[in-house]
Amino acid sequence: MSDILSLENRVCLVTGAGQGVGRQVALHMAAHGAEGIVVNDYFLERAQSVVAEVIAAGGRAIAVQADVTNYESVQAMVARANEVYGRVDVLVNNAGNSGATPTPDARKPFWETGPEAWNSFIGVNFYGVLNCTSAVVPGMIERRAGKLITIISDAGRMGEAGLEVYSGAKAGAAGFMRGVARSLGRHQISANCVAIAATATPAIAARLAADPERTKKILEKYVIRRIGEPTDVANMVLFLASDASGWITGQTYPVNGGFSFAL
Repeated sequence: MSDILSLENRVCLVTGAGQGVGRQVALHMAAHGAEGIVVNDYFLERAQSVVAEVIAAGGRAIAVQADVTNYESVQAMVARANEVYGRVDVLVNNAGNSGATPTPDARKPFWETGPEAWNSFIGVNFYGVLNCTSAVVPGMIERRAGKLITIISDAGRMGEAGLEVYSGAKAGAAGFMRGVARSLGRHQISANCVAIAATATPAIAARLAADPERTKKILEKYVIRRIGEPTDVANMVLFLASDASGWITGQTYPVNGGFSFAL
């Protein structure tokens, strides 16, 4: 039986893939036969480490440093992907959180901060998605095929106290992807989002391990009483990148252990 999740003959670009969810997405794609994977990170050495893992597992990948908040940097990244592989078939907008170099005030309530702190969220979670999507879409239109996948957050669906600007940026990214889905469907390009809740990336896992009581209270909000793993998210991304999702576009899929429900 053929693998309906196969990514054979597809080149995949994953932003913020030097660790956590992005790293696992890259490894999943390699395991399902992607022709090539462009592993992006703000920190080149992290991207190179993931590329080494992909190659060790028998896959093909290159590391490309780029700041997704910078339009020219993103254009150069996609040019490099085209130089090596000839195209980008799947874009995963994974880079997020408060960016690679957040300000010390990023976690304060927004009314106690200003544009510098706000931009650390808006830049990576909204403009980063615009920059990367705009860079790959022309080639997808030319080939009449493409998959656009953006990782958002349940904060963007429900709002999160203390993360007001982050919530707005993620909601904006989801709205942008719905608009893109309507614009590009006629070119056989799909655009979807994956909304995640607390997931055991290195930073979150460390914080939870340091405060077991807080972790216990957090888990009470989850129907499935565990923190998410990067694999949980990568499974959904793989589905959306494959032919298994061929008639799906403009949707947001929560992968959240039942933290919130969606119609």
